[in-house]
Amino acid sequence: MTLHRCGAAMQQAPRSLFSDIQHIFRRRSPGDVQLGQVLVQRGIITDKQLETALAAQRQRLVETGQAVRLGHIITELGLAAETAVVGAINENFRISVASLSDNIRELILRQRGTLAERLPAPVIPIWLKLSIGSLIIVTVTIVSFSYFIINRQKAQLFDQTVTVGTVSLNYFVNNARIPLIDDDILNLNTLIKEATATEGLRYAVVTDNSGLIRAHTDVDRIGTTLASPTPAAQPETRGDISYFSFVADSGEQMLNLTREVIFQDKIVGAVHVGVSLDFIERLVNKEKGFIIYVTAVMMTVGLAIAVYLGLRFSKPILELVAATEAIGKGDYRYRVELNRQDELGNLATAFNQMGEELFRHKLTRQSFGKYVGEDVLEMILADPEKMWLKGHKNDATILFADIRGFTAYSEDREPEEVVDMLNTYFEIATRAIMEYGGYVDKFIGDGVLGVFGVPVFRKDHVERAVRAALDLMDQLHMRSIHGNPLLSAVGIGIHTGPIVSGNIGSQVKMEYTVIGDTVNLASRLSELATPGEVLVTDAVYDRLRALVSVEPAGTRTIKGKIAPVRTWRVASIKQRDYVKSSD
Repeated sequence: MTLHRCGAAMQQAPRSLFSDIQHIFRRRSPGDVQLGQVLVQRGIITDKQLETALAAQRQRLVETGQAVRLGHIITELGLAAETAVVGAINENFRISVASLSDNIRELILRQRGTLAERLPAPVIPIWLKLSIGSLIIVTVTIVSFSYFIINRQKAQLFDQTVTVGTVSLNYFVNNARIPLIDDDILNLNTLIKEATATEGLRYAVVTDNSGLIRAHTDVDRIGTTLASPTPAAQPETRGDISYFSFVADSGEQMLNLTREVIFQDKIVGAVHVGVSLDFIERLVNKEKGFIIYVTAVMMTVGLAIAVYLGLRFSKPILELVAATEAIGKGDYRYRVELNRQDELGNLATAFNQMGEELFRHKLTRQSFGKYVGEDVLEMILADPEKMWLKGHKNDATILFADIRGFTAYSEDREPEEVVDMLNTYFEIATRAIMEYGGYVDKFIGDGVLGVFGVPVFRKDHVERAVRAALDLMDQLHMRSIHGNPLLSAVGIGIHTGPIVSGNIGSQVKMEYTVIGDTVNLASRLSELATPGEVLVTDAVYDRLRALVSVEPAGTRTIKGKIAPVRTWRVASIKQRDYVKSSD
């Protein structure tokens, strides 16, 4: 874990109001004290070792493309023990982790990170995400189109208003030339009086060259100087007409249009027309209301469709998630029922097929493992084409257990009873051997061949074999008291030495087994052992002198051996803290 790099950007950034506020809501960041510096300060590693670990970490990232935690790098290089690194992390960051494989960063952030880091990430279901996304798309689409359409309609209405005002203005200009020259106020005002009859036309004004009002829809203003309104925007011209918008004293939006009255190339006055623009706003507001209504309807329909589609797609996904969790827990018979003719339906079918195949592989593994042993099965699966096929010479310890008087016992009993007794015996023997890291090579009649040291090497394989033998004897004795006394008539022989292990047989039938003089000698010893007796050779006793209590069992002549073999009867072995299945 690259804790030593956390928070560097925050340390280098200048303080600001945001960082001051953020500092209030957070405690010390997990990157404030770098992990490497912590280990150096506590004397667990040196500065040079830290540089070595960091270099190895960078190299691993370049080679594999994956970031490896600094703690793992330090322990892999043997620079420090995992317990020391874990202890330093727990003490410095005030957390409690058991190993470097724990999610240390998450624990540190949960205990000491910022408020945002300590809060759990929100879980938003996919149907809700689809609904929100669809709602946003519908809303943005309608609003965008509505904005452009309304603005376009507004511009068109404005142009239409200018056109209407222009028509009225031209009418007044054409009919005001002679009365304006003759200063015929009566005719001018008669002409202007008709202006109010036009819808939307609020005023019409005729002025002379000096700006004096000669005619006005408001007769009280005749004879006064025209006060031009303040434009709301820069005036524009269209031919010989100028116009601008403004806000009247009443608050009404108005459009003022002006055109000079020309007679024989001389300007004799001007006509001003005011047209209301409020109807445009009323129409626009009406359209906005309609658009809002349509938007609400579309959003409701879109939301309903999005929720339906979201649930339709999220439900099978949730079922697939539940199925994945079930498969992860070993329930390979879990099935996903999706009656869909689409990709999700195909995915469910493929998932069910995968579960069926995994179930078959599980059955195959379990069944095959019972025949070849779990250790051999793991070795085959790890390297199915290479190493396990070839014979290898290794040092190992062989345990051979055999029932005394089994032939006589089986003659007077039904085959089913004999098989039941053998299965009980084999179950106890197998469990005892495997609990101490051994491998049950085969069952030979009423005999059990157990191997310690191969195919998985264990440096204390001799001790494991003896402990397994004594434990087996104790269990058989306890079961024989309440069951068949024949279970206590087992003799065990143990010898250690070189053996050859490998896959033996033909292309049709193969078997992983062990052969050699060590195996033969252990088998001969089991034949010589009396009921309840564990016989070992000098090779075994010499390795365990400090642990076992033995009694001389004499020097035996072994078939196939030139020299006599000295044997020992194991009485007990010292008890100590011992993890059976570990190395």
